[in-house]
Amino acid sequence: MRHSHLLRFILLLVFANVLGVTAQELPCQFRIGLIADPQYADLEDRGERRYRQSLQKIEESVHELNNQAVDFTFVLGDLVDQGINDLPRIAERLAKLDSPTFKLLGNHDYVHTEDGKNLYKAFDMPASYYSVNKGDWVFILLNTNEVSQYATKVDTYERIYWQRQQDSLKRQGRTNAALWNGGVGPQQFAWLKGQLDEAQNANKHILVLTHHPLFPENGLEALNNRELLELIAQFPNVRAVLSGHHHAGNFGVYKGIPMVTLEGMVEGRDNAFGVLNCFIDRIEIHGKGRLTSRVLWFPRKADRKK
Repeated sequence: MRHSHLLRFILLLVFANVLGVTAQELPCQFRIGLIADPQYADLEDRGERRYRQSLQKIEESVHELNNQAVDFTFVLGDLVDQGINDLPRIAERLAKLDSPTFKLLGNHDYVHTEDGKNLYKAFDMPASYYSVNKGDWVFILLNTNEVSQYATKVDTYERIYWQRQQDSLKRQGRTNAALWNGGVGPQQFAWLKGQLDEAQNANKHILVLTHHPLFPENGLEALNNRELLELIAQFPNVRAVLSGHHHAGNFGVYKGIPMVTLEGMVEGRDNAFGVLNCFIDRIEIHGKGRLTSRVLWFPRKADRKK
């Protein structure tokens, strides 16, 4: 399998060279819609959060993503602000996308929820964390709410694990020991390692998606972001980590891996969504409205070690 991907890559380069095509002109492999934090609710505006306007913004984004003929769309959590009671109105608008939608849960999606373990079913997700394989790419969608106060019940293993995380972070003086942040539990961490191992061994491109950012650290990062970063950094084929949660957006590079926090749709009058184009040598984010456009070239192995 690994040799077949390498052969395909070589053939693409040879084909491009014969036609006089530069690497930058090689065809796009996938076009992916990107949406983060619509956070819809039937509420009055609070500061720059315009909850009701998110319905119109979703309609606009769906229309544009259909026009762009995206292959699928990722929604990186916080579809709603006050839990699943408001979900039907935004879900029916997302359902008008012509291609599949893959979702993550955010902390606001858990509001007024009694059973955090099964909440993913209401959002039409295959599991609370999962991966999507498309051609030479593996997209790993993590559940950074798994270990949190808002998604767990008292006296469960997850709540006890969360409390230990909180206590440890407070002793360290970390600012992310906040009630709206969450993390990844040991079982999911082991699953992630297995997914990364499998994709790396198959020489596939890897994109990791989270609700809570991992980096840069600003108090909104996942509770165990440093452990996740160290694991992810061991795999050279990880091309980027995309996250939501921090509505202002953010960007950093951790050991050669771009860490992109998408601007939240709920903030301000202008919309915020985008299209991610996947190439064999880079990914391009074409932002709409407030969402920042970026070109992220894949580093050489020598560059990743720096």
